[in-house]
Order: sequence, then structure tokens, then C-alpha cells
Amino acid sequence: MRKAQIKRRTAETDIVLALNIDGKGVSKIDTGCGFLDHMLTLFAKHGRFDLNIKCKGDAEVDFHHTTEDIAICLGQAFTEALGDKKGVTRYGSFILPMDEALILTALDLSGRSMLVKEFDIKANKVGDFDTELLEEFLLAFAREAKCTLHVRQLSGSNAHHILEGTFKCLARALRIAVSIDEKAKGEIPSTKGVL
Repeated sequence: MRKAQIKRRTAETDIVLALNIDGKGVSKIDTGCGFLDHMLTLFAKHGRFDLNIKCKGDAEVDFHHTTEDIAICLGQAFTEALGDKKGVTRYGSFILPMDEALILTALDLSGRSMLVKEFDIKANKVGDFDTELLEEFLLAFAREAKCTLHVRQLSGSNAHHILEGTFKCLARALRIAVSIDEKAKGEIPSTKGVL
């Protein structure tokens, strides 16, 4: 079973996260940030990942630490649950339309952390969420999931649509990358023999 549970406690956040990669998209999310709850619920649903997150963060400051630390835990959970990555497809990409917004995501479960992104978000906030935190989430996730992650906004003007499209698109690309390649079960998808 490709599952993981991560606990992280700092002076800024206290997080418990449980992930089942081979789930049905069932989630229970409580981050203290309504918009982030919504995004992570969508992420679980579109990836078909079972995901439980409970976070107590320093919301009286803002949601920066909450967002970054949840992404750290989520990335660590994928790394732990995937283990040696035998049989995974490894690569995943998706182009997702969200009304006027169009988001492209491509990723490689390479073992090498990198984020390449291109966004043009005009609004500073969506609900209680600072839009600049999208980059913090993606960066922390890519670092801890040890993946190369490219995310590009191809079009879009509505900040909510851009952010929502990004979380859905990331989930869909991950869903492909973590899926088991039936023709290569038990094989590491690399000439190096390790990822």
C-alpha cells in the first residue's frame, strides 16, 4: 500500500497529514485557511488521493507558514509513499482549462528538486489567501517530493480560476506520474537503476 503519515511540529505550525496515493479522492482538510482547504480538497479529488490534513498554524500572522509547511509535509508524504518508485510511470503532464484560465503542468519524479513556473496573477488575494503563496506551495512541494515541476499559466485573468486550475492540474499530472506502468511493474523507470 502506497501510504504515508507525516507529523511536523514547529514554533509556527503543528501538522498531521495522512496520504493514500491509491485512494478514491476522499479528503478531510482543516488548515485554518478556507481557500487552502478548498484547493487541497480539489487536489485530493482530481488526483484520486485520499488525504487528511489537520494544521494549527500562526494564522494571526498570515497563512505563509501554514501553506509552506503543509506543502513540505505533502511532498514528504509522496516521497515516503512512493518508496523506491518501482513500476511508476514517472512522468506526468496535463493541460487544464478553468473557464478563461489555462494551466499546463509537467513533472518528473526524478529525485531532483526543481520548480520552473510562469504566472501572471493580478490580484494579491483570493479570499483569505495571498496569491503569492502559490509559488511557496509549489516550491516546497517540489523540493520535498524530489520532483522536477513545471507549471505555466497559458492564459487567464481571474485569480481564483488560475489558482484553482493550478491545484487541479498538479493533481492530474501527479495522478499520471504515480500510476503503475503495467508493462514495467517492478522496474525502476531510469537507466541509472535508481530515482
